[in-house]
Amino acid sequence: MPAYHSVFLDEPNQQLIGNFALLPLRTKTRGPALQLPALTPNDNPLLLSPDHASYDPVDEALSLFRANTFFRNFEIKGPADRVLIYAILFISHCLAQIRPATMARRDAEKAVSNVALDTNFAVPGDASFPLNQAFQPPRDRNEAEVLRAYVGQLRQELAARLLARVYADGDERPSKVSACFSSP
Repeated sequence: MPAYHSVFLDEPNQQLIGNFALLPLRTKTRGPALQLPALTPNDNPLLLSPDHASYDPVDEALSLFRANTFFRNFEIKGPADRVLIYAILFISHCLAQIRPATMARRDAEKAVSNVALDTNFAVPGDASFPLNQAFQPPRDRNEAEVLRAYVGQLRQELAARLLARVYADGDERPSKVSACFSSP
């Protein structure tokens, strides 16, 4: 069975930097991403379908995280898959910060927020970016700054929604299902 690919592969008029898509996000965080409409009070953010008007790459990465972590290989079919790959790797990194099974939500928020808000992260083209062989670098400094701002916005939104899922049952401890997918 092949890995799950992004539903945004066929998205028209994708803005690209290198071969990384700058897809619209449903976020209140400032940044270069186009804004998707907010959810209505009737919408459950955990149960959004891919055809919903507010479904974004963050929803997709969170819903496909478990399934795609079991695959050893992932064939990149387009720029949206690169966003999915980056998001899944970032989710894994965030879950590693919430490792202690007894970590209260407040402590997890501090740990994950520090990771998400860290401005010293590598983007495609940087020497320390781990997947440079699969990503093209930005053409110039301006593109690099826009990419860094977009990835920062994506990281902040992923962190907030991940915490909402991991602590969906309450503030005391992370859910066991989420904790089992973090790395040791």
